[in-house]
Amino acid sequence: MENLSFKDLNLSNEVLRAIADMGFEEATPIQSKSIPPILNGFDLIGQAQTGTGKTCAFGIPAIEMVQPEMESIQVLVLCPTRELAIQSSEELRNVLKYKEGIRILPVYGGQPIDRQIMALKKRPQIIIGTPGRVMDHLRRRTIKLEHLKMIVLDEADEMLNMGFREDIDTILEKVPENRQTILFSATMPKEILDITRKYQKDPIHIKVAHKELTVPSIEQYYLEVKESVKLEVLSRLIDTNDIKLSLVFCNTKKRVDEVTSSLQSRGYSAEALHGDMRQEHRDKVMSQFRKGNFDILVATDVAARGIDVDDVEAVFNYDLPSDEEYYVHRIGRTGRAGRTGKAFTFISGREIYKLRDIQRYTKSTVTFMKPPSINDVEEKKMSNILKSLKENLSHESLSKYIGHVEKFVDSLNSESVSQEESFVTSLDIAAALLKLYADQYGNFPSTVSEIDEVSDFDSDDDNDMVRLFINIGSDNKIQPKHIIESLVESSGLPGKMVGSIDIFDKYSFVEVPKEFAPEVLRSMKNYIIKGKRINVEKSTPRKKSSRSGSIYGRYAGTHSSYTGRSGYGSGQGSKRRTSVPAVKTSGKGYRKDL
Repeated sequence: MENLSFKDLNLSNEVLRAIADMGFEEATPIQSKSIPPILNGFDLIGQAQTGTGKTCAFGIPAIEMVQPEMESIQVLVLCPTRELAIQSSEELRNVLKYKEGIRILPVYGGQPIDRQIMALKKRPQIIIGTPGRVMDHLRRRTIKLEHLKMIVLDEADEMLNMGFREDIDTILEKVPENRQTILFSATMPKEILDITRKYQKDPIHIKVAHKELTVPSIEQYYLEVKESVKLEVLSRLIDTNDIKLSLVFCNTKKRVDEVTSSLQSRGYSAEALHGDMRQEHRDKVMSQFRKGNFDILVATDVAARGIDVDDVEAVFNYDLPSDEEYYVHRIGRTGRAGRTGKAFTFISGREIYKLRDIQRYTKSTVTFMKPPSINDVEEKKMSNILKSLKENLSHESLSKYIGHVEKFVDSLNSESVSQEESFVTSLDIAAALLKLYADQYGNFPSTVSEIDEVSDFDSDDDNDMVRLFINIGSDNKIQPKHIIESLVESSGLPGKMVGSIDIFDKYSFVEVPKEFAPEVLRSMKNYIIKGKRINVEKSTPRKKSSRSGSIYGRYAGTHSSYTGRSGYGSGQGSKRRTSVPAVKTSGKGYRKDL
């Protein structure tokens, strides 16, 4: 089944208009297969990886079936993390941009519940929330589901992994029997199948099958890049790799236009290619690109399908694609006709999880690299200039130029007012000319930016984990499961990646992967656990105490501990069972899948 245009999916004009504003040109595979049966009222099981467009696959038909005049909850979406709940609500708000009278509210832990109760009084029709917080509202009767028409379990397998099975059962038992039940999951373990048998009626099973695709001749790299510095990083990569012909992929038409304009303003020879362009114009752009009349083609996935150019040296994923197959199609535009190619992918935040899915799918390694520094750019620029000068030394007659230099040196030295001044030599003149040429050489010069700043978490040690301090402990009746659940819900960090946890009377320590530490610190700011607003900071490294032999130094005292996912226990070895599953880890406290 080919991907369908949104215009072929029997959607309202308001929704089509909003989708066009979002820059999407056609539905993804999971959207093409899921939207029609959901619109027709069928229960559905959608099996697809994260990042395939699942939110719109259920969100678009959910919005279409909501009755704005009914000021009651008609759609409930359950998500494993608060980050996903926020992202999903933002995406659906974009979809209902031109739909009047429909309100969406995300509810999740870590936010004051009183604020959510006030928002619920505005009678939203769509609730997107984490199971734990939805249960809190059900107990308070601030969320009532008697008029519910549709319930969605998004990333159901992840919710089960996090220990939400009991909450899911409770919620599903409280909703009307005649509701529509939609379930999306990357995998189909026995627990998921049990839920479908118990709570769904003759569901349609949709599975997005991926073809086995490999990319052996392409060097693949990823860079962790903030949105604000993407263009600067792109410029530096182009300059330091001597890339003559390249493709830059963006997810939307609007982004394509923005990036193209910015590259042109920096002096790069770049052109755009997307679906809003007339076919005649698109053909002209492609013809010019094949001839090498410009260096950089910025395009969307759909527009680039007809690109067949053997000389493309590099592909840049300015935006991470929504589907693994899109990634393969993108980078497959380089490394053709027996040549090697390079692919650079920009990611930030939770996109690291999508990248892991891509690696598993392609069965290839995507290597981490740091953005080139200003020094790297300058060294490459100088190298190119000296190479050009070397060629001139070999092929040009320089006699008349030497005469000009000698006269210039003599005139400068004759102007010296005292013997204390240094005489100018021909070497000084050569250096000055080199600097003059370097300042004018190439494209818009790179500038110092935040990509040149050293992260607090960049160190010379080989430890992959960062130890964080939390100002809450056993006096607050905190258990390891509370810390894990808060980390998972706030930052999206998978529970399996949490390292050791040590809980003392008034504070606790938890280890998280170094690469996720900045996001954890950001998302946990002002987070609330057990009614207390917490503070999270990077801890100093563990030290042994000469007095007690404790690895916690001055923090030694009564504590309980959790070692990775191996189980919970006290310092004396007694076990305490919790709702969070116990799983084995490596010696460092977590399993690294990337």
